[in-house]
Amino acid sequence: MTITVETLVNAPIAQVWQAYTTPEDIVQWNAASDDWHTTKAAVDLRVGGQFSSRMEAKDGSVGFDFAGTYTKIVPNHLIEYEFGGRTAQVEFLQGNSGVTVRVSFDAEDENSIEQQSTGWQAILNNFAQHVQTKRSE
Repeated sequence: MTITVETLVNAPIAQVWQAYTTPEDIVQWNAASDDWHTTKAAVDLRVGGQFSSRMEAKDGSVGFDFAGTYTKIVPNHLIEYEFGGRTAQVEFLQGNSGVTVRVSFDAEDENSIEQQSTGWQAILNNFAQHVQTKRSE
């Protein structure tokens, strides 16, 4: 099953793309809740390139690496990747009100569809807030 989440970011597409693909930005927005954070990120943004993000509870009780391989890159438009035997697609869709970032990914079996959708949506919401806050600085 594929799950899709999306958010609208009120910023130029180049800025949205950069914030989504730059490790220094990723560590600032990549968390599903306030008690989690990303402690480090690496990006080799090319087909066959690897990415990883270390996500941890802020109290240090648990953490995991989210990592994979890029399978398709269309700058400012599309990122596709494989992670743990699953696939995901990130679309950057320019519109009149900003950029819609739409993420579609293969569901996993450990957590409910609702939990997965809620978590990935929360991360995207943090992303939009990060980009818009950074833009207004």
